[in-house]
Amino acid sequence: MHAGQIMGAQVMNHLPLHQFRAMVKRYAGDYHVRTFPCLDQFYTMAFAPLTCRESLRDIVTCLRANDHF
Repeated sequence: MHAGQIMGAQVMNHLPLHQFRAMVKRYAGDYHVRTFPCLDQFYTMAFAPLTCRESLRDIVTCLRANDHF
């Protein structure tokens, strides 16, 4: 059984989160956001091409298939 991180998690480890959070704060990206912050949206949009998703419905279906999302 696989014991390491999946490919998507390995790619996201290289994202400089401090810079991303600084940009979100600078441009008020999470202003009035209740349930889907900028970082989650970025992860979703980065996940789609890595898994060859072609539409928003396809992305949502794939993410809902996983319990931890």
